[in-house]
Amino acid sequence: MAGVHRYEILSKDKTKAMKTVETLNEGLKREYRVTITAKDIDARVDDEVKSIAPTVRMPGFRPGKVPPNLIRKMHGAALSADALNKAIDQSVRDLMTKEKLRPALQPAVTLADGYENGKDAELTVALEVLPDIETPSIDGLKLERLTVPADDKAVMAKIEEFAAQMKRFEDAPKTKKAAAGDQVIIDFAGSVDGVAFDGGTGEDMAVEIGSGQLIPGFEDQLIGAKVGDAKTVKATFPDEYPVENLKGAKAEFAVTVKEVKVPAASKIDDEFAKSLGLESLDKLKELMKDQVEQELNGLTRTYMKRKLLDQLAAAHDFDVPPTMVEAEFNQIWQQLEQEVANEDDPAAAKAELEKDRDDYHAIAVRRVRLGLLLSEIGQAHGVQVSQQEMQRLVMQAAQQYRPEDRQRFVEYVQQDALAAAQLRAPLYEDKVVDFLFEKAEISDRETTREELEAAIEADDDAGHVHGPGCGHDHDEKPAKKAAAKKPATKKDAVKDDAAPAKKPAAKKADAAPAKKADDKPAAAKKAAPAKAAEDKPAAKKAPAKKAAAKK
Repeated sequence: MAGVHRYEILSKDKTKAMKTVETLNEGLKREYRVTITAKDIDARVDDEVKSIAPTVRMPGFRPGKVPPNLIRKMHGAALSADALNKAIDQSVRDLMTKEKLRPALQPAVTLADGYENGKDAELTVALEVLPDIETPSIDGLKLERLTVPADDKAVMAKIEEFAAQMKRFEDAPKTKKAAAGDQVIIDFAGSVDGVAFDGGTGEDMAVEIGSGQLIPGFEDQLIGAKVGDAKTVKATFPDEYPVENLKGAKAEFAVTVKEVKVPAASKIDDEFAKSLGLESLDKLKELMKDQVEQELNGLTRTYMKRKLLDQLAAAHDFDVPPTMVEAEFNQIWQQLEQEVANEDDPAAAKAELEKDRDDYHAIAVRRVRLGLLLSEIGQAHGVQVSQQEMQRLVMQAAQQYRPEDRQRFVEYVQQDALAAAQLRAPLYEDKVVDFLFEKAEISDRETTREELEAAIEADDDAGHVHGPGCGHDHDEKPAKKAAAKKPATKKDAVKDDAAPAKKPAAKKADAAPAKKADDKPAAAKKAAPAKAAEDKPAAKKAPAKKAAAKK
């Protein structure tokens, strides 16, 4: 309903007034018409003139003695704009205080068309407020803690998995024909329509057949090759290839096979440990046990947190600000669209994804509701993120940026309350969850890793929603499940932070058969550059993140 609420807010000197009329009060939506008087703005200009007067230099006047009217004549437009901006900022803050408003997101402030210097400024301030939430009851919470011991079998399995990832190859007999899984060392020279192209040649490039390292069709044509063979490989560059004149181009590569290597088994012993810079196998086991314990504890916490949030969600239901829901949904949807773009058939994957749009929107609603609920619980029980913890968060986040940008990022977070809140949110949620764990009645049961992972996966299959989207590595998917549906992501799930992964800064792309530079051994990187990736702009004026390190 439209309001007729009118009032004036006076500043300390009682001469500057802000006139306000409430024009909308409907659900969580509020809108106000705010008038800032010309007298207020002009007084602020006077303050600005006095502030800069000592620094103004003008021929014929001593430093600091330039008359105010001349300063206004020289800098009037800039001073007026600055005064108006400060008046608007102050007016919005005063409005929030007077009306005791708790905005869900930054209010939308619009200056009426036709504003001129010397006239009153009329603003429209539109916002959605946070709902009033009754202090949530935390009595009667009951949780089961599923634990898995980090035994020798689990530790050895982890070491074997690690060893398998550290592929090494050994020379094969010169008569050996290359097969899938083998590595070949090649020289190549590429051409399109008989004309060589920049970046299309390379020497001593190591290629693991079947790795997907090179453009489609290239690796398969190396199967059966022997040392000394000269082959002509025909392949088509993908339509999304970063070099404009090579997109979709049909190319030929003159390839010479210099070596064929076969995978070599890694024997897990003291020598293997020493190759990693450790003293012995026992030391490697000790380190791996710590890692296994961290992984298992993470799984245990994931399961407990999901069950905790299920209980909280079942006991509370209230309206949530639509703008917060849309912002959360847009983050989820952007991530999913990036995922389906990498599918074999992006159009079909996008069509399948569209069928679940409503379900993902429901996830966004529940995330926002749970986020507000946890925040209310934290405030009611004095949960806080200390200044030291916040400083540590900022410094950790700054490491994602280039060294020359880190201080600028720190200053950005210090000056932007929203950026600071987004950085603080994951830790704050963790602390509230830990507080609730302390208050809950917990029963322990030892299980296996397989059973614990199955229990978590069962939550996924039931359409579990487990958090307000603040940076954790848990999976989430919509309630509606279709067995035949092609997953939109690796596990048909949305990461809990729902934010798209940060991409490395775009790199200068040459042209070569390689599809992804990260997949190539060092010897190949000069001749086979990475597929370019667009750089995700940081919010407002935060510095651009540095490119992710190569794997």
